Amino acid sequence: MTDMLNRPGARDGGQNHPPGVAPVEVTAAPTKPVVVSAVISAGACLLTGLLTCAAVAVIGWLAATFGGASGAIRAGASAWLVAHKAGVTLGGGSLTVAPLGLTLFFAWCLYRGGKSAARGSAADRTRDLILLSGVFAGVYGLGALVVALLTADGALKVSPLSAFLGAGSLALIAGTIGVLVESGAAHDIADATPSGLRDVVPAAVAAVLTVIGIASLLYGVLLAIHFSRITGMLELLDAGVIGSIVLFAICLMLIPNVILYVVAFLAGPGFQLGVGTTIAPTGVVVGNLPALPLLAAVPADGATPSYLLVLTALVPLAAGVVAGLVVARRGLAERDAEALGWDAFALRGGIAALVAGVILFALMALSGGSAGPGRMGVVGIPSALPAAGVLAAGMAIGAAITAALVASRRPAEVEADPER
Repeated sequence: MTDMLNRPGARDGGQNHPPGVAPVEVTAAPTKPVVVSAVISAGACLLTGLLTCAAVAVIGWLAATFGGASGAIRAGASAWLVAHKAGVTLGGGSLTVAPLGLTLFFAWCLYRGGKSAARGSAADRTRDLILLSGVFAGVYGLGALVVALLTADGALKVSPLSAFLGAGSLALIAGTIGVLVESGAAHDIADATPSGLRDVVPAAVAAVLTVIGIASLLYGVLLAIHFSRITGMLELLDAGVIGSIVLFAICLMLIPNVILYVVAFLAGPGFQLGVGTTIAPTGVVVGNLPALPLLAAVPADGATPSYLLVLTALVPLAAGVVAGLVVARRGLAERDAEALGWDAFALRGGIAALVAGVILFALMALSGGSAGPGRMGVVGIPSALPAAGVLAAGMAIGAAITAALVASRRPAEVEADPER
């Protein structure tokens, strides 16, 4: 990518109009300085997230019979911080399990914020894009640091450094993607990437989505089977209308965490819902659980059905087959596809499986932490790395074999696509 990203229609690019036709004068939209645009967009994302969490907390306070509005707002700010992986300590327990549903919502807001900053500043130079992303992430991280300092009070403690690093990292990743997409730099980077590596990314994403999709389906089936448990929990809680809305919001925010726990279950190592607990295909030792409807699908103590052991082998293979098909389809559409042997397709499939394993490891590692004092001090996937390794190995086998078979069965002569 050159220092100046000259694209048709870019701010410093050439005019793009048919020859012989007089150019039409178009009034350019007013642009802001790079730093100003980044600050405004980051501030808007910060306020959106805080107001969303505060609104849910205030609704919960209205349903409660104790506490004050200031405490509800502080609880909303704490939830916002926890969603950015900034640990909150309250009394003798800590809360570090990020509700990934809320984290994904903030990531989407930051992505939109990055696009808005790039559009508002019309930045197209490499150094301007770097400055835009850096200021955007820095302002958002500093905002989280200030929120952490204002939220801490008495028994409630928050690490300002962890708030800055967690929020800044999320803003840097999501915001930079938005900046690159809006400015057109993402397209330039994709064009400069070798086709073999460029095809690996969509194949890896397809494999990850396949694993998560199967885990979601299994989780939905288990919830349906144990629906009576859900109704029993709701009757026990007796939260009322407003309380039920808050409970639904909490469950919605935690659904991605639970689905990732199911992924770890399918991988073999399983997950934990408390100190000394184990939920895995080889057996379940969990005891009593909090009355949270999301946990109604957790199997009872004892041995698990044998078909779940079969799923631990079939799921990664199925995801690998999907990745292999994506690699083969994209590879065969290349202009020089006839020069690629089956071994090249198999290698691409294996690399896609490795990338998918890294993505799944990152997601599983982020899904756990501490959910309170005592028994709930360990929640999540302690064996995230072995689980991701098992999934990556199975996906690599399925992807490599599928891609190689499809490539070996192609016609002797593959016509080059004139559009590529």
